[in-house]
Amino acid sequence: MSNLIARKALERAKRLFLEKPGAAKKPNTTATAVWRDGLLCDITGPAGEKAVTDMPAPMGGTGTGSNPGWLLRAGMASCASTAIAMRASMQGIALRTLEVTVQSESDARGLVGIENVPTALESMRMSIKIAADGVDEATLRELAAWGEAHSPVSCTLREQAPVTVDVAVI
Repeated sequence: MSNLIARKALERAKRLFLEKPGAAKKPNTTATAVWRDGLLCDITGPAGEKAVTDMPAPMGGTGTGSNPGWLLRAGMASCASTAIAMRASMQGIALRTLEVTVQSESDARGLVGIENVPTALESMRMSIKIAADGVDEATLRELAAWGEAHSPVSCTLREQAPVTVDVAVI
């Protein structure tokens, strides 16, 4: 199947958003994680999306689900891939190959409470493989760069959006 199937919908959305910018806003989009047992969490979204996270056995989990850091990398990779595919569709470019890989390094010492060790993922790297028949290399490189630069997940990480934390003790 081709990425071009999205073109009409994207063009319709673009026209709507130009006429009514407020229609593009998505307030209160949520993901909720509920701890179940050990280090296992069930995650749900507003439209019934589901995921499960857990930590690997050496970190006290059972490895039943993906670890949260992997989900961050997966979100970053899939968001960039989606943005690239959308842009290609809008430009009438039928992709033959699109693969986005995100790598990072981490140091679990901070996660287990060892002082003065950052817990943030480090050395984030994104690798994009892209191909389309009859499209020159410069165009494909521009397409990949545009997609990464406009990916909401990548933009959020780069811009370091502030996070407000509310705690309810029940």
